[in-house]
Amino acid sequence: MKTISKSFLAFAVIIFTLALTNLNAQTTPKIKNVVLVHGAFADGSGWQGLYQILTKKGYNVTIVQNPLSSLEDDVNATNLALDKQDGPTILVGHSWGGTVITEAGNHPKVAALVYVAALQPDNGENSIQWLQTAPPAPENGVLPPDDKGIAYYDKAKFHAGFAGDLSKEQADFMYASQGAFHAQGFGTPITKAAWKTKPSYGIVAT
Repeated sequence: MKTISKSFLAFAVIIFTLALTNLNAQTTPKIKNVVLVHGAFADGSGWQGLYQILTKKGYNVTIVQNPLSSLEDDVNATNLALDKQDGPTILVGHSWGGTVITEAGNHPKVAALVYVAALQPDNGENSIQWLQTAPPAPENGVLPPDDKGIAYYDKAKFHAGFAGDLSKEQADFMYASQGAFHAQGFGTPITKAAWKTKPSYGIVAT
């Protein structure tokens, strides 16, 4: 569940280049729209580095601010961003955002999906199934849901467990700006996995 960090930002750009080159060879006009979807325990500001790289290359980039209140709400927020695009769009998700784009990717303007260190559930599967397959790690700081059903990330573990390649100052900012994630979303199953019918690409952070 590590955030977009310097160590693999360059590889994310390579994945975008491959995806866009492949798709642009098959479609006219060229795809210039990119929609970025953040994960749990974060907000859209975590995409700033990739936003700067892509906009300098001439892409039209939109960053979704997920309400994190449910899978349905996050999909709806993503669909609103997709509705505003003026043509074919690359839809990108990180972490929990991968679950979101798996459902939202059925939008007619989505030309391809890109999973960046992201969950990619199948039909009938939910996020918690895949999260539980990861081996226990001492830096994992996901706290149990509170009395309102909201899960946060432990401040003491946030830097090492969520933003290990960033500076402490950046990690502190990201901790302060994390969204209130309603844990019920992890248990909501996918109804129609878009990656089954849309070109899909992925990168795994190490």
